[in-house]
Amino acid sequence: MKIKVAHPLLFSWVFPNTQKSRFSQTTTMLLAEGNQSSGAMFTLLGFSEYADLQVPLFLVFLTIYTITALGNLGMIMIIRINPKLHTPMYFFLSHLSFVDFCYSTTVTPKLLENLVVEDRTISFTGCIMQFFLACICAVAETFMLAVMAYDRYVAVCNPLLYTAVMSQKLCASLVAGPYTWAIISSLTLTYFLLSLSFCGPNIINNFVCEHSVIVSVSCSDPYISQVLCFVTAIFNEVSSLGVILTTYVFIFIAVIKMPSAVGRQKAFSTCASHLTAITIFHGTVLFLYCVPNSRNSWLTVKVGSVFYTVIIPMLNPLIYSFRNKDVKESVQKLMNHSIQLC
Repeated sequence: MKIKVAHPLLFSWVFPNTQKSRFSQTTTMLLAEGNQSSGAMFTLLGFSEYADLQVPLFLVFLTIYTITALGNLGMIMIIRINPKLHTPMYFFLSHLSFVDFCYSTTVTPKLLENLVVEDRTISFTGCIMQFFLACICAVAETFMLAVMAYDRYVAVCNPLLYTAVMSQKLCASLVAGPYTWAIISSLTLTYFLLSLSFCGPNIINNFVCEHSVIVSVSCSDPYISQVLCFVTAIFNEVSSLGVILTTYVFIFIAVIKMPSAVGRQKAFSTCASHLTAITIFHGTVLFLYCVPNSRNSWLTVKVGSVFYTVIIPMLNPLIYSFRNKDVKESVQKLMNHSIQLC
């Protein structure tokens, strides 16, 4: 709340000397109340209610994060060093791996810290920054999957024109789009979060600073921020799924018309990994939107949040590596080369 203070000479005339000190104290208190949000502290409860599981959960999440980091960074490295993988499909896949690595790195270290320390607080700045970065990664991944769907559409429906259509300029533009919109969306939502006041106690019943849990502890009216978040989320989900469903309808029609069974199998194999990643990511998001309002909702939300912030970034490189012949061959060659060096 902003407080406009009139000119000091006006106060000297209006208030007697006996009231100057009292008024000064009151003004100072009100100004401190208006500015206290910047110094607010939040407490991330995480999984603190399961005291006996803190160490096992720490080991599980540490293992998952290690696999996530090695898998996504390894995928990026393999794509860069293998000329055979310098194609639009792997170009988009490398950016998906980059987003997954950043997403996991934004969330998991704080989750691991809160599992081994008693002080589970996070500063207002730290909480807002975590939301800002996580929001960028989530929105970027949403539209990166849509871009990859368009790439598969061109590859299956126009194979002879694939190289000409998916030029370097177009690929760069298709990648820049998700990042740009993700930053714009995140900046807008963060701006309205910064306009809220937090009076405490700011106890967040989650392990990550999500929009819904931040506004739930605000002591000011979060209506505009909530509506904006809802509209943005619906737009992102509907538009990205619209692109994905439309492209796969055309892909399915094109595959059905193929005269060769081998060609149909190859086309389905090309799209299988992407379809798996889409189903897991959007399935989890839609499930969270449909969580009923009950006493068990918070546990369900936390489990769902773990899935799409921690598990999915680990699964994507595994999905694409296990179901992709070129990636598996590249990994095998790299491992053989490493063994020979040792």
